[in-house]
Amino acid sequence: MKNVPIALSGLSLVAVAVLYFLHFSSAPKTSPSTTVTSGDAKVAYVNSDTVLKYYDYYKEVKVRFESKGKKLEQDLQNRAQSLQNEIGAYQRNLSTMTIGQAKAVEEDLGKKQQNFRVYQQSVEQELVNDQSKVNAELYGNITSYLKTYGAERGLDAVLKFDPSSDLLYGSAAIDITQDVIKGLNEAFQLKKSESAVKKDSTATKK
Repeated sequence: MKNVPIALSGLSLVAVAVLYFLHFSSAPKTSPSTTVTSGDAKVAYVNSDTVLKYYDYYKEVKVRFESKGKKLEQDLQNRAQSLQNEIGAYQRNLSTMTIGQAKAVEEDLGKKQQNFRVYQQSVEQELVNDQSKVNAELYGNITSYLKTYGAERGLDAVLKFDPSSDLLYGSAAIDITQDVIKGLNEAFQLKKSESAVKKDSTATKK
């Protein structure tokens, strides 16, 4: 069937989008200077990989995002397979059709293929939008906490330490990773509790 080609390779883009989201470097970044010129400046650093590994919010979002990605990918596969089955049926019955019938079926399959591609693009865009939203919230949560943490302890700068950063070495004395993880998780659990109470209160009023 020459007029209605169908390609399923695009389905892998969903999985790629999910994997891309799970890399911390996809979050918005700032570019602080790693050069300290004053001996009085107080600097600390966090290991971003470790923060993400133990940050409860990120772990929950990761599971939720992976689950959604798998469901969307399965839906795309089912739709693609259904279209492929229709094309196969057309090819098997082509010899029994008139030219007019064959042309009508090809036009119908062509429209269905186009609809499939539009839907596939919408799924990919939905994942990208989800990714951007969560990355922004993740970055906001961490930087907001560090701003408060730094102000309380008189820090002038908090650097990010991971294989991609400019910070090649930092002593354990200025590593605040564990403090940050503890504080982020406490804030996240408090927010969840407040949200649950608010939800229960709203449900009770109804």
